[in-house]
Amino acid sequence: MDIVTAQEMYERDRVAMEAAGLDGKLLMENAGRAVTYDLLRHIQKEHAIVVLIGAGNNGGDGFVIARTLLNLGYDVEAWQVVPDTKITGDAEAHKKIFQASGHPYRLLKSSEDLNTSLGCADVCIDAMLGIGVKGRLKEPYAEIVRLCNEKSFVRLSVDLPSGVPADEGEEDFEAFQAHYTSIIDAPKQSVFLQSTRPYYGEWSVVEIGLPPQLLPDHRRRLWGAADVKRTLPERDAHSHKGSHGKGLIIGGSRLMPGSVAMTARAALRSGAGLIAVSTDPEAIPSISPYVQEATFVEGKDGGQVPVLEGYDGIAVGMGLGRTSVMVTVVEQLVHEKETPLLVDADGLYLIKGFLQELEKREAPTVLTPHPGEFAHLSGLSIKEILNSPFSHSKEFAEKHGVYLVLKGPSTIITGPDGEQRVNISGNAGLAKGGSGDVLSGILLSMMMQGEDVMNALSNGCFLHGSTADLLVQDEHAKIDLLASDVIEGLSRTFRTFSS
Repeated sequence: MDIVTAQEMYERDRVAMEAAGLDGKLLMENAGRAVTYDLLRHIQKEHAIVVLIGAGNNGGDGFVIARTLLNLGYDVEAWQVVPDTKITGDAEAHKKIFQASGHPYRLLKSSEDLNTSLGCADVCIDAMLGIGVKGRLKEPYAEIVRLCNEKSFVRLSVDLPSGVPADEGEEDFEAFQAHYTSIIDAPKQSVFLQSTRPYYGEWSVVEIGLPPQLLPDHRRRLWGAADVKRTLPERDAHSHKGSHGKGLIIGGSRLMPGSVAMTARAALRSGAGLIAVSTDPEAIPSISPYVQEATFVEGKDGGQVPVLEGYDGIAVGMGLGRTSVMVTVVEQLVHEKETPLLVDADGLYLIKGFLQELEKREAPTVLTPHPGEFAHLSGLSIKEILNSPFSHSKEFAEKHGVYLVLKGPSTIITGPDGEQRVNISGNAGLAKGGSGDVLSGILLSMMMQGEDVMNALSNGCFLHGSTADLLVQDEHAKIDLLASDVIEGLSRTFRTFSS
């Protein structure tokens, strides 16, 4: 499923109308009816419904929604909150259809009249403003939004809540606080941003008949279960342990043995054929009982730098520490050009001095920061990153020739060519120490088993989050879920994709 900016959404509509010959009024009818039947899941027959209709396409959708609900026998009061002169084009055509169907509407003259109507409503459908909004709301929208947000009724939005910017990068806004949003055709960037995501409430996407084969490729997609099922590698009946990847994990220390232990166990639970661990010898007694299938390797020439040849993938950083010796380890990994490399945790702090060298590596390099670690790597502030994660991730990945996994509630996976995927599986139970270590193990395993790095990383992120979702659904609460629980829950998740 594509993720779009406002401009890209306009382009999709234009292509559908010009290349496919679809009429704008037909698309508006499709959109309004699709949204109506989606919203019906949140409406009961006895509910009193207010539909707030603004200018532009969202207002036109509002007239279709109000008409469809009235035709179905629902109690609906349609409020046009802008002057008649603001209703133009396809929206005006659907207003005329609404009137020709014998349905009355009320024209906003005072907020007091509207407030009285809102006070009697059980449900409010927001069809006021769409993807063209930037900055703070103007009147009458600002007052209407404030009135609605104070009410206790069910608040439903069409495409995006009025006042929410469609794109990243907008900070100064006020918006309708929806309980549920029915998104038309494709989710907008703001669905996945920390500052704007809460305004959507729950959400889903409705199709309106745009021909997918004619639409532009925006190279920014939401990755879901169907994508995982389509791309997850299958096991050959004649395969052996070497067929599924031999990985090296460098990390752990006397005081932090658990990090590398969880990474190794997660890699094995995710299908890796062989896993070797290079760690502080004092940590081995703590690690080996937890990961009996792993082997341990010593540093060459009696030192702490392991032999790096002979592996299908290397992960470094989990519990590694930030000593001068570890700087040497990371430097050698950067110059080892032929093996895929995943860098997390302490490794991300140590690799900053070698960013210019990463683009010279022939094999893929994967960096897996959370926003704080990405701030260290990029020199940006956390606020800047959270405000525009898509563009900052893309710029960094393209500049340094790396795959970047920017972790968060909406994890953004970006390739060195600028392609982006978003994973939204997972829940707040993953906000625990060790979750990143487990994810690193899964990603290492997926990389070694698949030829396409973007698919491997996207699948790994989804499997990690989906496992947490299944565990919270059946066995755990978010408050008690541990990273180690996710490792042991992976088998159930894999079964859902192999059945």
